[in-house]
Amino acid sequence: MASNLPTVTSSSQKESCETTPYDSSSLTEETANNNANGGKKCALPSQDVNTFREPKSQTPGDNDPESGQLPALGATVSRATTVSKKRAYTFMILIVITQAVQMFAYGAGIIGAFTVGHAVGASDLQSTWIAAAYPLTQGSFVLISGRLGTVFGHKKMLTLGASIWIFWTLATAYGTNIVGISIMRALAGIGGGLLVPNAVALLTITFPPGRQRNLALALFASMGPVGGAGGCVFNGFFLQWTDWTWLFFFLAVLGAVVYGAAIIAVPDDERLDPEGKIDWVGSYLGVAGLVLFNFVWNQAPIVGWQDPYEYILLIVAIGHFAVFLIWESRWAVSPIIPFEIWKVPSFGALIVVCFFVFMSLGIYIWYVTVFLANLRNWDPVLLGCSFLPMAVSGTGAAFFAAWVVRKLPAEMVVCIGALGAVVMNILIATMPVHQTFWAMVFPAMILAGCTGDMVFAAGQIIASSIVTRKHQGTAGSLIGTLFTYGLSTGLGFAGTVEIYINKDGTNLLGGYRGASYLGIGFAGAAIVLTLLFVRMKKNTVEGWQGEDAETAEPSE
Repeated sequence: MASNLPTVTSSSQKESCETTPYDSSSLTEETANNNANGGKKCALPSQDVNTFREPKSQTPGDNDPESGQLPALGATVSRATTVSKKRAYTFMILIVITQAVQMFAYGAGIIGAFTVGHAVGASDLQSTWIAAAYPLTQGSFVLISGRLGTVFGHKKMLTLGASIWIFWTLATAYGTNIVGISIMRALAGIGGGLLVPNAVALLTITFPPGRQRNLALALFASMGPVGGAGGCVFNGFFLQWTDWTWLFFFLAVLGAVVYGAAIIAVPDDERLDPEGKIDWVGSYLGVAGLVLFNFVWNQAPIVGWQDPYEYILLIVAIGHFAVFLIWESRWAVSPIIPFEIWKVPSFGALIVVCFFVFMSLGIYIWYVTVFLANLRNWDPVLLGCSFLPMAVSGTGAAFFAAWVVRKLPAEMVVCIGALGAVVMNILIATMPVHQTFWAMVFPAMILAGCTGDMVFAAGQIIASSIVTRKHQGTAGSLIGTLFTYGLSTGLGFAGTVEIYINKDGTNLLGGYRGASYLGIGFAGAAIVLTLLFVRMKKNTVEGWQGEDAETAEPSE
């Protein structure tokens, strides 16, 4: 990356002083240029250059993982940069918008499932695959894409993911049956799975731990509800007033414009582990296990558990998970999930809690949609507009999470989000068929935005703060897997509950309520697990830590 950054000399002092945190290679390059110019240095306003070596004071126990403190392995440094603020923040904004665009595709599946499905002759149950296919593969492939970015370069993986997403989103418009459309939605999800964690990694590598990173991640997280809900609104207009194929033409063009601009704006990043190896065996075991497990649960409501292949595939999926864990812990040379993450007390429990919350959120999003569509007969435009409160509250919640994660322990932040998931599903499970939108759906939408973004933003901030720069992509992959995979898997579990309550289609309302009660159960379990097993102190990390801080120091 250093080769692409402008050279700092005494003649460019004015420009270099307008900077924002970037990557450690800029410090090395700056030092080399200073030496080449007779030792002249450019200092930032009100900041002495020696502050690059001044460690942050630490208190006893900061380096003790048993205390539950996020690791502070060494000195904290301030980082100057040779990239202007204008370019760095332009890059940040464009990367953030990529999350909104790829979430448009998720919204397209939620609002458009029945419209598109009925247009190609599919039943309501079969049409759920239009909603489930995209987050299924996105969540599954997110698991390995962070590691791919670490070895091959995060920008390259971002570019590859964007290309896949655009191509298969465009191809979806040419689908003629439910199987073909679902497969192409799944292939587009692979592109999203490659795109999202590498976008997160580019942000977390660019901005060291602290307020600026928290702001960047909060912006990124806020695009989840903005993109999902905004996508629902735009998708509703396309589905109601045009042929459904135009929706996917529009998404492909939008992706080409936004992703193209982001790729141009992002500077070429250095490969953080250029000599590293990809654990292809572990990648196969992990991804195949996730895909099979999710497929079984989302297919079960359609074919029923009496079909033998459901049990066979479920056993095969669990077998993949078991072999994956054994392989990664004993034989993998470069495991796709760095095991130092799990050494932080309570982190494993936090992962389970986040997954439960995201499953509860996925259940809510689908069942409030089908409730309004099938029982209140809302058209696609009204359905899309009903998600606008979720976009607004989600945006605010993401920034609130970025602020509050420094003020409260992690378990409190997650508990607040999980409590919102409990209440929003209670509202949907108990609301009457005929009622004004403002009575129960509106507050439920407000809570849905707060729930998803508080937990997602807090999880990303905490995960990115406990690992080194080398593992930023992997940390982003882990939280991203939980989010999108949870949205899809929760839908499969809830579909099974719905189909057994709504026997032969005679109790549609009961089926929807039963699914919502399952969402309440997931969120309630998350609260209990958090209170019992999650103990993490406030995230007050500022600047790079440990070996990253050392590499940032200029050499004499």
